[in-house]
Amino acid sequence: MSNVMERPVAHEKYERLVKAAQAQATIKVAVAHPCDDVSLRGAVEAAQLHLIEPILVGPTERIRSVARNAGLDVSAMEIVNAEHSTDSAEKAVALVTAGRVEGLMKGSLHTDELMKAVVSRQGGIRTARRISHCFIMDVPSHPDALIITDAAINIAPTLDDKVDIIQNAIDLAHAMGAPEVRVAILSAVETVTAKVPSTIEAAALCKMAERGQITGALLDGPLALDNAISPEAASVKKVSSPVAGRANILVVPDLEAGNMLAKSLSFLAQADGAGIVLGARVPIILTSRADSVLTRLASCAVAVMIAAARRQSASASIS
Repeated sequence: MSNVMERPVAHEKYERLVKAAQAQATIKVAVAHPCDDVSLRGAVEAAQLHLIEPILVGPTERIRSVARNAGLDVSAMEIVNAEHSTDSAEKAVALVTAGRVEGLMKGSLHTDELMKAVVSRQGGIRTARRISHCFIMDVPSHPDALIITDAAINIAPTLDDKVDIIQNAIDLAHAMGAPEVRVAILSAVETVTAKVPSTIEAAALCKMAERGQITGALLDGPLALDNAISPEAASVKKVSSPVAGRANILVVPDLEAGNMLAKSLSFLAQADGAGIVLGARVPIILTSRADSVLTRLASCAVAVMIAAARRQSASASIS
């Protein structure tokens, strides 16, 4: 852990997350097409911190060449040879179906290529849940990590889609050890009006939670962003609920809103955003070339925490 903690502590929430994950068993992760310095380095550093045991899936000689040029030691890592990026994605997913890994990690291939293999009707790893993406945002000025969903997978989710999107995020928050999960269904305003359809959906989702169709969290909505995360704004607008001003999950109306929110926090508030895809048989670690090393490690740490929670749940159901 020393090589993480020596960095300036600008994102202590991620530091805590990595430390918590190191207390769990490492997980085997298929890294799809780690054929550039950035993606291969992320896998190697996560392995050095005993978060994951990578199985590198891609053109063998190309991976070894990247490792040599970057000064990375992959001699102890298993490499599954693949001809090209599409083949890498398919073979990485096949490792999941064979029960050899507990996670997937995106390498230097395009996200669409990996997700195509994940959702394939033949050999894919979908479940009954809608697949969705969560950003775990470490905003230096905010006391808690914020989960934003969905900003990367579902472009215009339906009401039924949002049930799964919210449940995925709630399960993630519990896996990360959140003592209380508070979900804000975001819109432009905090009052229900037919002029803004997302406010009606927010109200419906809250009623569904009351009826047990969404479990494990407190929900409120519609809420505007300010009164979802700022106690002062909630007080001024006289929005009173256990969630208002204290949300740790932000559910956006659509992908465009989520993407803008996440990038605004990144570029205007110096936030980092670890990325994970949920709803498949295993967590899928999505990273960007622009991610810092700590963000990449945090994404791996999230996958470790999810896998640990699933093992604990499976053990409890057997006993």
